[in-house]
Amino acid sequence: MSDKTLLVLSQVYVPDPASVGQHMHDAAAATARRGHRVRVIASARGYDDPTRRYPLREERDGVSIRRIPLGSFGKKSLAIRLLGQASFLIQAFFRGLLTPRIGAILVSTSPPMCSAVALAISVLRRVPIVYWVMDINPDQAVRLGLVSARSLSVRAMEWLNRQILRRAHAVVTLDRFMAETLRRKADLDGRLAVFPPWAPANSEPVAHEDNPFRRKHGLDGKFVVMHSGNHSPSHPLDTVLRAAEQLRDRDDIVFMFIGGGCGKRGVESAISEGASNVVNLPYQPKAELKNSLSAADVHLVSMGNEMVGVVHPCKIYGAMAVARPVLVLGPRECHATELVEFEKYGRCVEHGDVEGTVKVIGDLAAMPAVLRNLMGQRANAVLAEHYSETRLNGLLAEILDVVIKGEKPLMEIQLETQSAARRAA
Repeated sequence: MSDKTLLVLSQVYVPDPASVGQHMHDAAAATARRGHRVRVIASARGYDDPTRRYPLREERDGVSIRRIPLGSFGKKSLAIRLLGQASFLIQAFFRGLLTPRIGAILVSTSPPMCSAVALAISVLRRVPIVYWVMDINPDQAVRLGLVSARSLSVRAMEWLNRQILRRAHAVVTLDRFMAETLRRKADLDGRLAVFPPWAPANSEPVAHEDNPFRRKHGLDGKFVVMHSGNHSPSHPLDTVLRAAEQLRDRDDIVFMFIGGGCGKRGVESAISEGASNVVNLPYQPKAELKNSLSAADVHLVSMGNEMVGVVHPCKIYGAMAVARPVLVLGPRECHATELVEFEKYGRCVEHGDVEGTVKVIGDLAAMPAVLRNLMGQRANAVLAEHYSETRLNGLLAEILDVVIKGEKPLMEIQLETQSAARRAA
């Protein structure tokens, strides 16, 4: 057992169903298996549902978890969300500062200002940081029109970004578009690794006829278009909801939206207006994930036109894990479109193209099931070869291992999409 501790700072952590917490735990557990002490500081309340309470102290998969009370108040409004983040960050700073024998800090971008806490602890304790950039702010907020690019808060956060990017021993981000955004903020030569997150655990395919989730929700004989995960303004759903309205008379097609987030308001509005072909469900328990994801005939992955380079289409890997085709709703130049178009395991349409979306969904529904299954199998094969948890979490664990030991990581690591590699050739 190493005498040094990896300190993990994450407001969201398992068993909370939000994906960032799942990935942080996978990385923490992999580091613990390498013989390092790992301590996580997280919120004791649910990220989407603050009424959910988790133990203040817990040992899970070799990881020591210390949860902070009043570390989340939910996401009903921006003010409530910011209040919960501020409460978490203040407590996390003092808890982290007092953690014994820190060898390195792992911090992500949830909440965005968590990097400030990591930076302060890093300076005061003289320990290295591994910065896992899963989304980029304030860029995301600016592109969504939530704040002005000239505002004091944006300029302050840009300054903070430059500081942590310059100080981090290793920076990990999810695709080449995000890497380009980060390189414009700081010189990352020799410190940047680019590879996507892995599919959630327990996500193997389940055949429709063996799927209790489909039976429970009356989906037998239905063609299911599914969006599963966080419903964020960064991944708009207006086009597919309008397509669902046009397909209202098709009683064989169901649009199912599973998860949480403020983007659910559009789904709820569609249902309130009489969309009988739209189903709204909360996040599903981790143990049910393989059944819920496998219940789809095609998975919807949305990428906002302005969001390329600041967020990543993580939902695509869950679809690939359960061997389902993917319908990408987004611009031609983005990670998800490159994957699907080159590997030919789905279809792509652009935002605003309602008629095109209706046609694509109709074509997929009319396609023989054996052909859809072949597309799904191609997706699953690509995942197994290039984007497995064993490979990707192994890369991150290796980076963490060498940083904790005080060594220099072997950088740069970049797993490009196959279409990007083909263009380069």
